[in-house]
Amino acid sequence: MVGESAAAAVVVLRDLTVSYRQHPALHHISGRFEAGSLTAVVGPNGSGKSTLLKSIMGLVPVEGGRSGGALKVAPSPRRIAYLPQLAEIDRCFPIDVRDCVLLGCWSAAGVWGGIGRSMLARVDSALEAVGLQGFARRPIASLSSGQLQRVLFARLMVQDAELILLDEPFNAIDAQTTAALLALVRRWHQERRTVIAVLHDDAQVRQHFPATLLLARELVAWGPTSDVLTEPCLQRARTMAEAWDDNAELCGIDAAQVLDPARR
Repeated sequence: MVGESAAAAVVVLRDLTVSYRQHPALHHISGRFEAGSLTAVVGPNGSGKSTLLKSIMGLVPVEGGRSGGALKVAPSPRRIAYLPQLAEIDRCFPIDVRDCVLLGCWSAAGVWGGIGRSMLARVDSALEAVGLQGFARRPIASLSSGQLQRVLFARLMVQDAELILLDEPFNAIDAQTTAALLALVRRWHQERRTVIAVLHDDAQVRQHFPATLLLARELVAWGPTSDVLTEPCLQRARTMAEAWDDNAELCGIDAAQVLDPARR
């Protein structure tokens, strides 16, 4: 959320520009996400919402760099948790629920670190918190979309991150699961973690997210949700989306060259 104190900012954007196939995906975005804020990122399809999260994660190149230029991220990569869209998850990967959640302990255990009783206890506690007691040995390929999303939220819990990025976390899951996961998001907010979530449901945003960033490749509005999700702002975003030109002037930084996370 845009604020006064740079010292309290977890993520700062300064004229951030990102492109795919040399066409703008994000253009001249400036503002900051304050520590402990809970922000929804909304906008028309193709407006750069997912690109913003991937930029913060260091998965796409940005014009000006990530160290105080166009994008400054205060937490170290070990203190950032990222949940991609369900469609990007390989559900055929041969791993069970417990081991999937244990991946959230990677930053603490490292490549050669052992998995102790305390970590296993954290996994059990997280699975209980998302309502999946008794699922530890189930392969993830056998889960429904809602159950898999609960597993991924449990992994976020054991990761214990300072900054949490969620890309369409409630898409294609049932209402009961959505309510349970929204309760976890509120809990993270109460714990003063910074949460940024890409969402499509305006009613959901109004009810649960105090701050909103509205994108249409460019910044439309950023601030308290009641000030952003107004008909004039939404209409402006729709108008900007309708005016997008795939033959627009090319940009030099091409985010189609997605970076390997190991190179961050």
